[in-house]
Amino acid sequence: MGKGSESQGCSQFSRYGFLFFVFISAVNMGLAQVERIEPPNWWVGFEDQKLQLLLYGDGIGQGSAKLDHSQVSLEAIHRADSPNYLFLDLIIQEGTPACQLEFELEQPGKAPRTFTYELREREHDSSVFTGFSAKDAIYLITPDRFANGVKDNDEEPAMREKAIDRKDDYARHGGDIRGVINHLDYISDMGFTAIWPSPLLENDMPEQSYHGYAITDFYRVDPRFGTLGDYRELADKAREKGIKLIMDQVANHCGLYHWWMQDLPFSDWINDQSAFENGKDVKTSNHRRTTHQDPYASRYDKDLMVDGWFVTAMPDLNQENTFLANYIIQNSIWWIETLGLGGIRQDTYPYPDKHFMASWAKRIMLEYPDFSIVGEEWSYNPLLVAYWQDGMPNKDGYRSYLKSTMDFPMQRTLVESLVEEEDWNSGLIRLYEALANDFHYATPEDLLLFADNHDMDRVFTQVNEDPVLARMALAFVLIAPRIPQVYYGTEILMENTAKPDSHGLIRSDFPGGWEGDSVNAFTGEGLTSEQKEMQQFLKKILQFRKEEKVLHGGRTKHFAPNDGVYVLFRFLGDSKVVLILNKNKKTVELDLSRFAEMDLEGKRMRNIISGEILDWTGSLLLKERDALILTNVK
Repeated sequence: MGKGSESQGCSQFSRYGFLFFVFISAVNMGLAQVERIEPPNWWVGFEDQKLQLLLYGDGIGQGSAKLDHSQVSLEAIHRADSPNYLFLDLIIQEGTPACQLEFELEQPGKAPRTFTYELREREHDSSVFTGFSAKDAIYLITPDRFANGVKDNDEEPAMREKAIDRKDDYARHGGDIRGVINHLDYISDMGFTAIWPSPLLENDMPEQSYHGYAITDFYRVDPRFGTLGDYRELADKAREKGIKLIMDQVANHCGLYHWWMQDLPFSDWINDQSAFENGKDVKTSNHRRTTHQDPYASRYDKDLMVDGWFVTAMPDLNQENTFLANYIIQNSIWWIETLGLGGIRQDTYPYPDKHFMASWAKRIMLEYPDFSIVGEEWSYNPLLVAYWQDGMPNKDGYRSYLKSTMDFPMQRTLVESLVEEEDWNSGLIRLYEALANDFHYATPEDLLLFADNHDMDRVFTQVNEDPVLARMALAFVLIAPRIPQVYYGTEILMENTAKPDSHGLIRSDFPGGWEGDSVNAFTGEGLTSEQKEMQQFLKKILQFRKEEKVLHGGRTKHFAPNDGVYVLFRFLGDSKVVLILNKNKKTVELDLSRFAEMDLEGKRMRNIISGEILDWTGSLLLKERDALILTNVK
């Protein structure tokens, strides 16, 4: 420790002194009546040197604070409408060492007291924060339904929803972070290179808390999922296996039982706050997302879209409040830095204030230039989805700074093209024309494509439980010029046909994740032949695309469907991959002369599923109803 640092009230901090620091901080916070400091810690060495602390405690807003330090300055002190909050603006100069800042808190009628705040060295170098891209294949997991790794945390007496009931689709089932950690080998062996768990933060809601989207503490892991240490372990062990961790975040709303809902700091912290505080019905969103782009949209419709609550159990956060805006941005950065994230998936992207969302994304990309963020815009109109992607020359001048959006238009068209009868304007031609819409996107290869996810019917249900059509859908997702995402259980044909649109059933338990399960999809025990075939089919494609650069950034060319057959090529240098979808209920002889421009005549091709070698000469005999994937033998 340097004497100079100590004399400035800031001592060098060692990771081995962490437990001692936590003890001292707890004592000091108790003396100063500070119940919460958020963010709970910060780091030195950021591009943006500003930090705003939220302090919460009984009557703390009636006081003031002092900091005496040569490299960290207390620029401003802000009092809220509630007397129990104090906001401190700090500037952390470049070159400031990791340390503990010592603040003096002054309150009327009380002796001055101190509290400490930790500034840490950043643990990860920039390479850790390389985001996901078309090089990756993302596995989406609902943690409560994936695997129960620790039984002791199934129920938490202090939380509102206590019971575990696996027979109830909407109750908690007990899956947790440890369950995901325990099965990272399975995820890696399948060929996935990124995981996206739905939110793991505290959801102290009285019902349906399992899904995680009604957060009640933005800095606390839900104890029924595990601890912050577990979350960090998941990130670290996934990284060791070459798997990136994507965090599902929610900037639009919180849960009704969030800790601040009983004592909101400002009168405009949430939208329609007056109605809420006076026990009146709050306005809910009209969900008219087109109002962002519609040149004729009324102010009434625009305001209701953004300012209305998503549902009555999820208060709508007002990002126009600058203190809340800072809070959300810093929270995202805190989690990126704490976990070494490989990406963020942002829920309900068009619902918050769009200018705030641009500032949020811009700040993250400033600190992490190689990072990735994908926003959820559940629209089936590609014009609307494209509006939110960075690089679009929007007529209103809006720039999002958002790298990726979710490709809902392609998802729906993919399923419809497979289940429809083939005709001039139906069937595979719809998929062909949907891919042609890529001319409108700034970077179509950065869109996230999926056959299903946690909010829609399982793809096996969508294609009427036809395993061949399910394989076709996944083959397209994994070969198309997109970032592919697969929902857990899709690889074993999980379905929700008995209850269409039932989110609880869509998010069913993954077989083998609970002790005593008669079927174990992790080992294959008890799976049907159709399930095993689908699992192996996906595994072979995923492992193939893992190292196949042509699928990471190659060019694309496709040929208009003809007689129920659609052919798509990916190519890069001397590498070529061909996807052939045949919907015919009979074998088809495909004339290869039509594809002469792809320069494959006479080349040897390998079927990546069967391993069979064939010659690309003359014609190709296609099996009835099949998804064929070929690559040239070099």
